Amino acid sequence: MTGIVILGAGHGGTQAAFSLREEGYAGPITLVSEENDLPYHKPPLSKSFMAGQDAPLQLLRPQNSYDAQNIALRLGTAVRRIARQDRLVHFEDGTKVAYDRLIMATGTAARRLTVAGAGLRGVFYLRTAQDAREMRAALGGRVVVIGGGFIGLEAAAMLAARGAAVSVVELAPQILGRAVSSLIADSVAQGLRAAGVTLHCGVGIDRLVGDGGDVKAVVLADGTQLQADMVVVGIGATPNVALAQEAGLPCDNGVVTDATLATADPAIFAIGDCAAYPQAQLGRMARLESVQNATDQARTVARTVMGKPAPYSALPWFWSDIGPVKLQIAGLSQDATDMVAAYRTDGSLQSVWRLAQGRLVAVETLSSAGEHMLARRMIAEGLTPPNDVMASGDIAALKAFYARAGTVS
Repeated sequence: MTGIVILGAGHGGTQAAFSLREEGYAGPITLVSEENDLPYHKPPLSKSFMAGQDAPLQLLRPQNSYDAQNIALRLGTAVRRIARQDRLVHFEDGTKVAYDRLIMATGTAARRLTVAGAGLRGVFYLRTAQDAREMRAALGGRVVVIGGGFIGLEAAAMLAARGAAVSVVELAPQILGRAVSSLIADSVAQGLRAAGVTLHCGVGIDRLVGDGGDVKAVVLADGTQLQADMVVVGIGATPNVALAQEAGLPCDNGVVTDATLATADPAIFAIGDCAAYPQAQLGRMARLESVQNATDQARTVARTVMGKPAPYSALPWFWSDIGPVKLQIAGLSQDATDMVAAYRTDGSLQSVWRLAQGRLVAVETLSSAGEHMLARRMIAEGLTPPNDVMASGDIAALKAFYARAGTVS
């Protein structure tokens, strides 16, 4: 009996397997991963997993959960190709598995550094548990992080807390690029500097210098030389689409899907970081890298497979723990034209409300979980509080507005 094959056992792929069972699917499910580890939470790799040499991997589910749900795990298994006409997945070890439906949850690969010296020992890319183990074991006293995005900054804060001398190099004028407002980026930068992290923004990398094959320094484009016992590269990611392309599926910054996350082949779906789909809030194609997006898309596909198709329209939200600060983002700010900031009584930034032509589209909060949760509801329901309410940052005032809007009694 053929069944469902899921390629990729990250958050999306694993959720898809269990959601299929929750929706009543009784056929065979095969969950495939190139990694040898049981599926695990990825965000902690750059945070709590780095906190100590013995910090455990946080599993998504224990082994007995897969056994109880009759989900076949194929770990440490690489896929050679997808034979769409025969509905077969061919593996590198020569075996093959037939499918009725195929779910691609292949995620992303780290964008590689291309400057001279990039191949030296001590240069790390943090994408998998094995990457994290190797990096943790090799931790030195001087660390240069290349890239001021979420992963790089999370790692920088954690390594600084462990006592390393950390420098971050970011090509853009500010950290966190276009992911957040300049106000949030500045506040995060202040926190990192207070934690002892040195930031070099608006400058590129010229080369890496080694000795005996080991990295020893990073030379910036302006000639500055940063001593390094370890280099952590976090300069973005590219979607893993090679299998889809070889199978003849359209790809454009991800595996292209329709609103139900089906590809050009109705027997194949794509979810999570590798999928480019019609994003409901933006009104155009997009590819999002977040746990929420992957798991919500997995649930959507499970319902579609079970005969309950519906366009995927979940509001995106994100989070990042950068040292003691929890940065949370509700919605998407790509089209934002204005912002309203809220400050705490001590003058520190609490949140930034992003608007597009007067309509609330995103809210960025710093260690303000209640505000984040309210913001998610308001954006999803098309509500925009008055400017003075947004600027107050006051939970009671926000709840009162939400109640007046008729959504809460």
